[in-house]
Amino acid sequence: MLSITLVQRCSTKALVNEAREEIENNIDKNKNYFSVSARIERANKNAGKSNRGFTIVNGDIAVNTGLQNADRCTSDKCKWPRRSNGKIHVPYILSWRYTRSEKRVIISGLQSFTNLTCIQFVPHTNEKDFIHIVPDRGCYSHVGRQGGEQMLSLKSNKCVYFGIVQHELLHALGFQHEHSRSDRDKHVKILYDNIEPKAEENFQKYDTNNLNTSYDYNSVMHYA
Repeated sequence: MLSITLVQRCSTKALVNEAREEIENNIDKNKNYFSVSARIERANKNAGKSNRGFTIVNGDIAVNTGLQNADRCTSDKCKWPRRSNGKIHVPYILSWRYTRSEKRVIISGLQSFTNLTCIQFVPHTNEKDFIHIVPDRGCYSHVGRQGGEQMLSLKSNKCVYFGIVQHELLHALGFQHEHSRSDRDKHVKILYDNIEPKAEENFQKYDTNNLNTSYDYNSVMHYA
């Protein structure tokens, strides 16, 4: 599932593969992974430039206004720090504007990482850096830790699905899309003639460290 170094290499290759399998198996059985990208695309149809100082690129990645590409998240600055106990704590605030049922879905997505990896999403107290999950205009997240408060949007009635929650949280942890990883051309062929106008940016390739993990066609991070 893309560059594990982005979360301070807290997982071994075996754990990565195990977590990948478990996470994919826990996605709503009535909605395959294609629905994740399709739902995000529909929710973000009119997202575009935000009044919060960033723009949505590559489908659902927030970048600061003036930049054209998503951060590759290769520096320590964008990684969430690991504690002395080996755990990575990622503080978050969950907006009060979500319904009770929506909160259950989001919290389930947060807990799926705690159950399978060394990453623990914890309620924010006084930490300087944290994720603020809000029902903004679409489904989006920055890539990696930004410093201070960073918005992660899961629009009500559009983005609050288990697979989408995991997808955006993985971006916040520093992960790119599966089809953007450095070795993607060995596994998929991008038919650029079939891509809708102005959507080519969704298929950019990045210099990722894949930790010898196999390309995952069923990944929640894979666009169809």
